[in-house]
Amino acid sequence: MTLTTLAHKATRAPLHLGLAFIGLLWLTPTVGLLLTSLLPAAQTNTGWWRLFQEPTLATLDNYRGLFDNAAMTEALWTTAVVSVSNTVLLTVVAALAAYAVTWLSFPGRDVLFVVVVALLVVPVQIALIPVFSLYNAAGLFDTVLGLVLFHVAFGLPFGIFLLRNFFLGIPHELVEAARIDGASEIRVFLELVLPLALPAIASLAIFQFLWTWNDFLVALTFARDVQPITVAIFSQARQFGTNIDLIAPAAFVSLAIPLAVFLAFQRYFVKGLLAGAVK
Repeated sequence: MTLTTLAHKATRAPLHLGLAFIGLLWLTPTVGLLLTSLLPAAQTNTGWWRLFQEPTLATLDNYRGLFDNAAMTEALWTTAVVSVSNTVLLTVVAALAAYAVTWLSFPGRDVLFVVVVALLVVPVQIALIPVFSLYNAAGLFDTVLGLVLFHVAFGLPFGIFLLRNFFLGIPHELVEAARIDGASEIRVFLELVLPLALPAIASLAIFQFLWTWNDFLVALTFARDVQPITVAIFSQARQFGTNIDLIAPAAFVSLAIPLAVFLAFQRYFVKGLLAGAVK
């Protein structure tokens, strides 16, 4: 190793140490939550660091209690159904709409896209009361379908915007060549555009899944009996303030699932973030 290499590493050492310290700070609450979920019910108030002193205290009884709790397991299932369903539906609709505003010519196309971009700045809170009234009239309040449709509606502007930016990076000659060869628009979309746009589509799916899984405000507003996991944990904290032996494992499972999804598809996530950045 040369002196130049050593000097370079020495100058970067403070940066690496700083990043490691920041990473440690970010991980501390997660580790604390995991260790708390492993403490016996009688020891949860003594602090999660107790396990470093007495590792033999660790137990899986809290997780057994979580999965034996019908309300919490039903909430986890409801969250999974809502997250997966709306992610699939949003991805399909956004991909079709983005293809239309990118490759098809029709009156008002540019105006329509401007409206879509404008909808990105509309906060969710503005729509809660109007949609609540609409759901009551339509019978969609407190239903899985109502939650799915709400998340799809508010995820579409971002989905169309993201995918259109990526579609613009596909060479125009490829699409025209496929059309000249007699391919229909649906075939061009399915066999040419979708395979090339896989990173952006996967990135959009990850965004939507994480947002829906971690949503609290929408679920709290439109769900009463059909509760996602975030509302179920909130209900436990509100009704039983010291019921940490159930809240801690539920919160950790709720955290671990989206984290696993992100780690599994993070290479697509990074590619999707750069969608349309380079032409």
